Amino acid sequence: MSESSYFFCGVGGSGMLPLACIVRAQGHAVAGSDRALDAGRLTPKFDFLRSVGIALYPQDGSGLAEGTTLVTSAAVEETIPDVVRARELGLPHLTRPQLLAELLNAAGSSVAVGGTSGKSTVTGMIGWILHALGRRPTVMNGAVMKNFVSADTPFASALVGDAGLFVSEVDESDGSIALYRPQVAVLNNVSLDHKEMAELRELFGGFLDRAATAVVNLDDPESRLLSERLPNVAGYGFDSPGAAVSGHDLELAPDGSRFTASADGGSYPVALSLPGRHNASNALAALAAVRALGVPLADAAEALGRFTGLKRRLETVGTAAGVTVIDDFAHNPDKIAATLATLTARSGRLLLFFQPHGYGPLAKMGEELAATFARGMRRQDLLLLSDPVYQGGTVDRSRGSDWLADAIRTAGGTAEHIAARSDIGARLLTEAREGDTIAILGARDDTLSEFTAELVRNLERRG
Repeated sequence: MSESSYFFCGVGGSGMLPLACIVRAQGHAVAGSDRALDAGRLTPKFDFLRSVGIALYPQDGSGLAEGTTLVTSAAVEETIPDVVRARELGLPHLTRPQLLAELLNAAGSSVAVGGTSGKSTVTGMIGWILHALGRRPTVMNGAVMKNFVSADTPFASALVGDAGLFVSEVDESDGSIALYRPQVAVLNNVSLDHKEMAELRELFGGFLDRAATAVVNLDDPESRLLSERLPNVAGYGFDSPGAAVSGHDLELAPDGSRFTASADGGSYPVALSLPGRHNASNALAALAAVRALGVPLADAAEALGRFTGLKRRLETVGTAAGVTVIDDFAHNPDKIAATLATLTARSGRLLLFFQPHGYGPLAKMGEELAATFARGMRRQDLLLLSDPVYQGGTVDRSRGSDWLADAIRTAGGTAEHIAARSDIGARLLTEAREGDTIAILGARDDTLSEFTAELVRNLERRG
């Protein structure tokens, strides 16, 4: 990209902030606005954006000027003053994925990570391996990568390196995955989330077909079916004999896993500090992706042992009064199933708080969510549901968390609906005892992390 000026409307979003940081670091003028900024929320995030040279304005159109390209996230409506003002000025308008696709498609070497679950973790793993081995990647992630967090970069969801080596997670929820033409396309899994399965198969199939190399999880039935018609597949898996990168001798522990990765006639030990079989599978995906870039697997496996994970991905925020508190992004059936499988393998009771990430998802996948919770929890565990995230608008709110609690109970599980988050916090403090694990689950709401940190502080005060 030649030097330009960009205005990010919704700049604090999980997909917008890292992209704005990358564009700014590449020498472009960047400014932005956000409704959370106008509301006085999430102040540290906006202080960070200012610190890297991104000017911030109210979301009232005042930040737009001639010669600027407007960039909007999926959450931005056509009626927002910034969008109206850009239209009045006749400014170019790109969506976030359109701008991201320009950067990724222009890179000589690129990796795009897709799938229903695990995208951010695999992206972080690939970025870390390449960085640790001196390859200087630029990484665009939807979550903060703990390996890159410092006092100056507390919101390290982006890593700026060589523009010619670009690694990014890519999203299928709005169909924008069709924009990307990566050298390496990674597909972790395909399951119900934002779209119906038939449309997901078409989107992910096209994504793999456009890549020079398709790195596909052969342990996932839907992904494996998509790979069978492609000539460019480098599969991975623990249970798939045809995998180019295969995992063996998996040992799961509460704080990580160990396994052997094999490819091209060699076998290499992997010691991962992230718990859960799903994270071991994510590690295989990362190894297969960097192998496709020519990275020796022995070096990649060693570097992966120093990957420390992502914020809000089974993140242990603290332990107080003998209670471990975990913050997690799980919000669809596949992610929740993986989280429950990992946490119920621990000793002690599990106390869950789940905030659905919208009324629309409850309408689309409510039955699957109910079945997942009922199947994944043990009899002694407790699930508390708050009202869903609601950002306004005309969405049908007839199916809420009270409906979900009833559906979980009908499916054989135990759940309670408590509308207010503050009341849930008080209940968790009353319930928690030594040896318990509290897990806070949900997406599309950065204040969940604030709630989690406050819960740890209250447990410390309770003693």
